[in-house]
Amino acid sequence: MLVPTRRFLLLLALGILLAVIGMVVPGFEIIVLPYNFALFALLVGTWMVARRWDFISITRSTTPIFSVRVPNQVRLDVENLSELPMTVVVRDAPPEDSLATQHQFTLSLSGGQESSVSYTVTPQHRGNDSFRGTYLRVLAPLGLAWVDKFVPNTQRAPIYPNVRALAEYDLLKQKGHLSLMGVRRSRMKGLGTEFESLREYNDDDYRTIDWKSTARLGKLVVKNFEVEKNQGVIVCMDVGRHMLSEVAGRRKLDYALDAALMLMHAAEKMGDQIGLLLFSDTVGRYIAPKKGRAQVSAILDTVHGVHAEPVEADYMAAFSYLSSRWKRRSLVVVFTDLENDDQAAELSAALSNLRKRHLLIVVRVADPRLRELMSTEIEEPMDLYRRSAAHWYFHDRKKAESRLSLGGIRSIEAEPQDLSAALVSAYLRVKELALI
Repeated sequence: MLVPTRRFLLLLALGILLAVIGMVVPGFEIIVLPYNFALFALLVGTWMVARRWDFISITRSTTPIFSVRVPNQVRLDVENLSELPMTVVVRDAPPEDSLATQHQFTLSLSGGQESSVSYTVTPQHRGNDSFRGTYLRVLAPLGLAWVDKFVPNTQRAPIYPNVRALAEYDLLKQKGHLSLMGVRRSRMKGLGTEFESLREYNDDDYRTIDWKSTARLGKLVVKNFEVEKNQGVIVCMDVGRHMLSEVAGRRKLDYALDAALMLMHAAEKMGDQIGLLLFSDTVGRYIAPKKGRAQVSAILDTVHGVHAEPVEADYMAAFSYLSSRWKRRSLVVVFTDLENDDQAAELSAALSNLRKRHLLIVVRVADPRLRELMSTEIEEPMDLYRRSAAHWYFHDRKKAESRLSLGGIRSIEAEPQDLSAALVSAYLRVKELALI
């Protein structure tokens, strides 16, 4: 496509000026037609020359996977392969369902020069998307026209839950500052099930004293235990209608997946086995627990494109399936959303067989709007209605929590910003107390 530049338009305006002068100076107007003809000939000629140019190389560099709802860095390396100086405008085409910062750049490149530019992409939803290519506009010789080109450097952009948060977790853990993420660690000493070493008593739990070593050495000696590894952690994710509801514009399933990812990462770092069960009205996918980072990657590949469906979850079928396939005692974490006592009773009954063998935690995403509505000031009748409905809904959810507690099932309900930290804290507490 030919796009005239400002320089061409100014020269074209000069031809109009020549015509105006010709109205005053007889004979001067005869140069107007040759001038315009030469100008347009140069425009088309230089454009045709530039059309044949294939001297600009564009390479896009990104992370292998993208995290949803957080900025992801994208870099474009633009190189002039010719010996001629060139001016180019580069406009990348990021994934459609994403918010991008400024992604159009004007570059002046001397012969053989390479330049790099960067911008960020913030995907709004999980799944498989792609970069659609790069649009390039090259300035033709004499600067009279731009030549539009398209570089078909399409590139996959798999969008996962927030994997960027894992790097923050690792950094804070190395520095002993997990509390900055809201993760709480137990202060109890001497916990664990695997013997590690002996050491001198220092205000420890008396149950950890090794009396034989104490008698032999003539001083109090305690046993050091380390947290047991290679235990099972199974994430059971409801992808039915309960997880369709939204909190701050995101489905509860997305928040649940972010929290599940953080839990799996923490479990992998602790040397535990990790498994997955996806279910709605049927069992969608089961991945038996295994150790290692490859297992976390396999689970991520499974869940990154999963979306909730408007169907009723069949708890009984899902947990009967799990019970028949995994016997070893494990921590089973169930992500769902129970809104009333009836739903909790149904889930509690479905988990009754698992409870005999496994440690169970049910995780729910709380909506901050509920707390706001419960404290709404009454200024008009509709405010009273909203506040009453919020209290009613809140008490229904509390009844569901009580039902789970009566069934011997632990539960966690936290708002989105606190959910991952609350879940990881609960997991670490379970490990420290050797409950599995």
